[in-house]
Amino acid sequence: MIVALAGGVGGSKLVLGFSKVLPVDQLGIIGNTGDDIELFGLRICPDLDTITYTLSGMVNPCTGWGIREDSFVCLETIVKLGAPGWFKLGDQDLATHLWRTLQLKQGLSLTQATENICVSLGVGQTILPMTDSYVPTYVLTDQGELHLQEYLVREACRPTIREFKFT
Repeated sequence: MIVALAGGVGGSKLVLGFSKVLPVDQLGIIGNTGDDIELFGLRICPDLDTITYTLSGMVNPCTGWGIREDSFVCLETIVKLGAPGWFKLGDQDLATHLWRTLQLKQGLSLTQATENICVSLGVGQTILPMTDSYVPTYVLTDQGELHLQEYLVREACRPTIREFKFT
């Protein structure tokens, strides 16, 4: 068996290439969870989702993340209600986060929730989170402490980095 350590768009493309030449039971993936964030009360695992969506054939080919042809009605509505909309969650993608969060609240581990999502989306490869614990990464910047996603997405990497904080 080949085990790939992967995260994000680049890692998902790497494992997609492996999936083209390896039997499904010969490829295992350990996905990064250091980018995970809790927004709107939901556990969002961007790297695990990007890998899963890529292997399932659902990924948005224009961005390399999210779901192809997803709509954003929920995001548009929640922004209209006054919530921040900097993290672009599509409606189908939101369903993944709702389902994951529900499973976690029911006592399942992130590993179990990830397996259930993979089975539901037709991904045969084993995708494991690097840990079942919530271990977000923070960036200490000249503008204060930011979650890694806030730094990357909301702030577009503009603040000067002083230090990284791993939980």
